[in-house]
Amino acid sequence: MKILFITQWFQPESFLKGLPFAKELVKRGHTVEVLTGFPNYPGGKLYSGYKVKILQRETIDGISVIRVPLYPSHDNSGLKRFFNYASFALSAALMGPFLVHKADVAYVYNPPSTVCFSAGMIKLLRGIPLVYDIQDLWPESLADSDMFQNKFGMWLVDRFCRFYYKVANKIVVLSPGYKDILIERGVRQDKIEVIYNWCDDTQIHPVPCSSKLAHELGMEGKFNIIFAGNMGKAQSLGSVIEAAKIVEPVCPNVQFVFIGGGVDVKSLKDRAAKLNLKNTLFLKSRPVSEISEVLSLADVLLVHLQEYPLFEITIPSKIQAYLCAGKPILVGVKGNAAELALKSGAGIKCEPDNPESIAEAVIKFKSLSKDELIKMGENGRQFYNLELSLGIGTYKFEKIFESVLKKHHGTPVKNDNN
Repeated sequence: MKILFITQWFQPESFLKGLPFAKELVKRGHTVEVLTGFPNYPGGKLYSGYKVKILQRETIDGISVIRVPLYPSHDNSGLKRFFNYASFALSAALMGPFLVHKADVAYVYNPPSTVCFSAGMIKLLRGIPLVYDIQDLWPESLADSDMFQNKFGMWLVDRFCRFYYKVANKIVVLSPGYKDILIERGVRQDKIEVIYNWCDDTQIHPVPCSSKLAHELGMEGKFNIIFAGNMGKAQSLGSVIEAAKIVEPVCPNVQFVFIGGGVDVKSLKDRAAKLNLKNTLFLKSRPVSEISEVLSLADVLLVHLQEYPLFEITIPSKIQAYLCAGKPILVGVKGNAAELALKSGAGIKCEPDNPESIAEAVIKFKSLSKDELIKMGENGRQFYNLELSLGIGTYKFEKIFESVLKKHHGTPVKNDNN
């Protein structure tokens, strides 16, 4: 098949569904062309070697990439963010239909939902069927960002999204909860497929534990509960600090390790100091190339999000990464994420924002034997390989592309790689 990617973000921006996905499709015998903007995410500044111009064509690892102009921005200004989204949508809608080659199907990455406007124009003018990959529900995510609160504006965004859901030939979502929401909004059930996200399994995989690194980082001889990633409002890690206070006298060998940055790091450190905790450790972010080595030091990996309805249908990317790393998971998230981790056989859940429940789960983990913990980690790794990996996800997308193409043109697709 000839597959067109329509996405505002693409490499060199860190984008999991970008270049790795495109290369996997090419490896399976397909041709991929990308319509995107000039790289500026997540900092809002253009990447070195790029400047905004009317048009740029380049080839990245054998993938043809067409870049159209946008307004670079990704700060907390709602107006600037609007210009960022709208500028790419308009450029891609006006220029894209005349720049891209004829394709059998278009893969449309969403967010932002404004990219649906570009995709709709390309479908209208070039007759290319569309498969939407919805990773973010609008208008809910806009409301949560605190950058856009106008009720009439929210209503307009909702109407916009509902219209473009109808324009899509097929919709892919990241969780069963997303599918339920779209069905409630009038999207046909048979139009929606669930494909769980994968992680960068070229960077994340089980590796032997390094005693030297454990000593250097202060994790030697401890039962380490590791949280790795952004520490902000959504992660609500204050509850985990309170849980550490409960655990300390019961299991003095347990250590809570927080690796990364974020707006809440200072307040979390201050809270731990105020409680005079000796079982918390804060470390700076590590390069992606070192993440597997660091995660290997964990006895248990922690994922935690504040209790909020939207998070119950969201599956944080940490779940896939932790499963791939082959470690047991303490799941402080309700809904689809907890269901996935428990189904894998790698997880024990706790109530988010509930220090007593978090502490109880930690103590339960500590009571397990080393062999039981290893088995849980192996369960998670096996589940990832069989259900969530890049290869599995690409295969599922490929079958959807084929079904859309067959329905659109009424002819089967020959693929010797199936």
